Amino acid sequence: MIAKPANVVIRPVGQGEREAWEPLWNGYLAFYKATLAPGASDVAWQRFHDPDEPMFLLGAYVEGKLTGIVQYLFHRSSWTTGNYCYLQDLFVSDAARGLGLGRALIEAVYAKAKEAGASRVHWLTQTSNAQARILRPGRRRFRVYAVSEDFLAFVKNNKKGSGHV
Repeated sequence: MIAKPANVVIRPVGQGEREAWEPLWNGYLAFYKATLAPGASDVAWQRFHDPDEPMFLLGAYVEGKLTGIVQYLFHRSSWTTGNYCYLQDLFVSDAARGLGLGRALIEAVYAKAKEAGASRVHWLTQTSNAQARILRPGRRRFRVYAVSEDFLAFVKNNKKGSGHV
């Protein structure tokens, strides 16, 4: 496991913390030059806090302040009897970069996926996102695939024989 600074806590972002989450979420959207349909962020926020939804949100807190987020979900696959985990969105504020928060958030998702019995964690990033490519821990069971000219897929299998590449 990758060490994180002693003053960092990784935990679910509470329902009453939307005001702290929104600047990070908006920073992520700005980075990818993405525009969402009206109400999409409201629905996502509701899903993160609905126990019947397979979507989750973890935050990295430095000295009590939310400075990084990771949003992930569990989904079915025709390649396995269990679920996969898709690490959908990861963002750390500019002020908190270099503290190991991105890696700590990724490791937290790996732990949540393993706990839930998901056989795989996968995520995508743009080929031009050098920072995200650095974050990928170099593990034996972790693979990188070119999905297109613009995107790379990162895959970490949690179980032997957990489906196709």
